[in-house]
Amino acid sequence: MFDWLIVGAGFAGSVLAERLATQRNEKVLVIDRRSHIGGNAFDYHDEAGLLVHRYGPHIFHTNAQQIVDYLSLFTQWRPYEHRVLAEVEGRRVPIPINRTTLNRLYDLDLDEAGAAAFLASRAEPVPQLRTSEDVVVSQVGRDLYEKFFRGYTRKQWGLDPSQLDKSVTARIPVRTNDDDRYFTDSFQCMPRHGYTRMFERMLGHPQIKVMLNTDWSEIADVIPFQRLIFTGPIDSYFGYRFGQLPYRSLAFEHVTLDREWSQETGTVNFPQTQDYTRVTEFKHLTGQKHPLTSLVYEHPRAEGEPYYPIPTEESQALYKRYEALARATQNVWFVGRLATYRYYNMDQVVGQALATFRRIDEAVPLSSRKALEIKRRAAASQATALFGELAPAILLRDLNGEAAP
Repeated sequence: MFDWLIVGAGFAGSVLAERLATQRNEKVLVIDRRSHIGGNAFDYHDEAGLLVHRYGPHIFHTNAQQIVDYLSLFTQWRPYEHRVLAEVEGRRVPIPINRTTLNRLYDLDLDEAGAAAFLASRAEPVPQLRTSEDVVVSQVGRDLYEKFFRGYTRKQWGLDPSQLDKSVTARIPVRTNDDDRYFTDSFQCMPRHGYTRMFERMLGHPQIKVMLNTDWSEIADVIPFQRLIFTGPIDSYFGYRFGQLPYRSLAFEHVTLDREWSQETGTVNFPQTQDYTRVTEFKHLTGQKHPLTSLVYEHPRAEGEPYYPIPTEESQALYKRYEALARATQNVWFVGRLATYRYYNMDQVVGQALATFRRIDEAVPLSSRKALEIKRRAAASQATALFGELAPAILLRDLNGEAAP
C-alpha cells in the first residue's frame, strides 16, 4: 500500500514526491506515461554527445530565494542570462524591444529619453485593456505591434492577438535602455549537469518508487494507495465530462550541424517569416564545449501534446467547471500547469508544489507509526551532530529502551 500515488514526474509531481518522502517518511509511487522523468524539462545527450532539451528550451529564472534554496539541494548551477534576437525586415534586433532595437530598426540614434519619447509618440490610447492587441498597441503602437507581435502570436496560438486575453502579452516588457536580457530576475542560472540529473536526485529517496510508460487509467484500480496527487490534464481526470479544454501544441525539429556555432544568441524569433516561431541553440544555454552544435526549431500545432492553455473567456469558463469538480473531490490534489490550466514558469510550479505540500502537511495527519519514525530520524540526526561516531551506539541503546551511559 502506497501512502501517495503521484501522476506525473515533472516539476510538480517530483517536488511533492520528494517532500512527502523526506519530510513525512511516506511511501510514494510516481507514475508517468512518458519513458522518462522530468516532464517537459527533460534533457539528454543526443547521438553527437550534445546536451539538448527534448521539448524546447527551458531557462530557469526566479526572484524567489526559497525556490533557489530548495532546488539547490539537488543541483549546482551555471550562471546564464538568456538573450533573444528577432528577425524583422531582414535585421536581427533584440527582443524585448529596447533602445538598441529602435535605433537599428529605424536607423535612429536615440538616447534613453529619446527612446521613451519615441514609444510614447507611437502608443495608441486604449480605454480598456482586454486583449493582447490592446496591451501591445497601448505600449508601442501599431507599427511595432505588426512587426514583432501579430505574426508571432498568430503562429503561436492560431488566433489573432485581438482574440486572446491580455495576459498573453501583459508580461512582455518594453525597455528604453540597452538591457538586452530576456529576463531580469535576480537569479538566472541553469542546472550545471542538466535538469534530468536534478530530477534523478530529487526522486532518488528509498521511499519513492517510479513507474514510467504507465498511464494513470491503467493502474488506478490495480495499485493500492491512500491519496492521489494529479498533475495531468484536469479534464482528462474527469473523463472530459464537460468537453475538452483547448491547448496549443508544438512540434520540435532537432538538428545537429557540423560547425561550432550557428547563432549569435541562444534563441532567434521569427515573427514575420518562416512557419516556425523560434530557433534555439543549446550550447548557449548549457555552456558545453563541442565541435558540433545542436538547434531546435519550434513549429506550433493545433494537435499534439498539451503545452499552452489557450487564454480565452470561453476556455476559462470551461476550466472553472472542472475546477469546481476538483474542489469537491476528496483526497485528490490537483497541481501544476495541466491540472490548474495555467501557464506557469518552472519556478512558479515549484512554488505551487511547495505550497501544496505545506497545506497537505497541515491537513493530513501522520499515522502514529510515521510520526514515531520521523521523531527517531530527527533524534538520530541531532545525536550524530552532537556525538559523531558514537551516535549510532547511543541511539541503538536508547531506541531499545536501554539506559544510556
